[in-house]
Amino acid sequence: MTKRRSSFNIMIVGQGGRLEYEALLFAASLRRFSPGFDGTLFVAEPQPGPLWKGDPRMSAPVKDALIELGAQIRPFDSVHFGQDYPQGNKIEGLQVLPAGAPFVFFDTDTLITGDISALPFDFDRPAASMRRGPTWPVEELYWPGYTAIWKSLYDRFGLDFEGSLDLSQPDEYWERYLYFNAGWFFGNDPATFGKRFAEYAISIRDDPPPELVIQPLDPWLDQVALPLVIHGLGGGRPGRDLDGLDGDVTCHWRVLPLFYAQATDQQIAMLEEVTAPNKIKKLLKQHEPFKRMIYQGRGHKVRAMFDRNNLPRHERALRNKIKSAGFWMR
Repeated sequence: MTKRRSSFNIMIVGQGGRLEYEALLFAASLRRFSPGFDGTLFVAEPQPGPLWKGDPRMSAPVKDALIELGAQIRPFDSVHFGQDYPQGNKIEGLQVLPAGAPFVFFDTDTLITGDISALPFDFDRPAASMRRGPTWPVEELYWPGYTAIWKSLYDRFGLDFEGSLDLSQPDEYWERYLYFNAGWFFGNDPATFGKRFAEYAISIRDDPPPELVIQPLDPWLDQVALPLVIHGLGGGRPGRDLDGLDGDVTCHWRVLPLFYAQATDQQIAMLEEVTAPNKIKKLLKQHEPFKRMIYQGRGHKVRAMFDRNNLPRHERALRNKIKSAGFWMR
């Protein structure tokens, strides 16, 4: 039996500077390449307050353009994170979404390249991006190991550690343990999800278990708490039916020089199509990396440096070659 497609909302974070231009690109790509999306795009915008040194709000022209593309801009106050940990915006920003309505969160540096409404999300079984590597925990000389570290966190919140393991992977190998990239995640109720995400992240940050004593939590805190939240809400690793995320439906491009080096010809064409209209171009050109990489052709100079069929195995090699050519921008 075919699973009925559910209507859902999307949330990204919009903030003054780089993120507002990324938000505009996201909204334009959603409108262009997923016209069947019938939910609402919410742009969560942090507001000025004691946890921000300056004003984190987006500029008026970008806000107007987002609204014209069908987005709703929703302000929220930073109570727990703010300037010191801006990744916390994705945690606190969930409060702007309608409670009880299914949602998908995306990092703002994401390009929609296909019909997202056609993906068979099971919102009662939350999941997140598997496009990740062994970034946390960090192997240290005197560390207690993967099992001890992760088990201490599951025990902290009364969760079933054994039930989270991928038993097809060997003990003490990083992929055995539930770990996500926080570039996208979804669930059936943003209020419950966000409350638990904040509770777990704050507890880990302010009172980490002894097993974490030498572990860095910046910038990994969101990705440490996320699998605990998802597992606790009855979710886990996404199935193959969601391969379109980080596949042919979405692209988490992250940094434009890397995108131009690695992306397919079709993805590059989609990026350049959606950024071509004058209304969009006028605004995106105000952001120097977009101006130089997209509109002044630097991206294609980066692209010419690499063979897509024979890319370096490690991203560091890509970065170093681009930097040595003087083309690195973020």
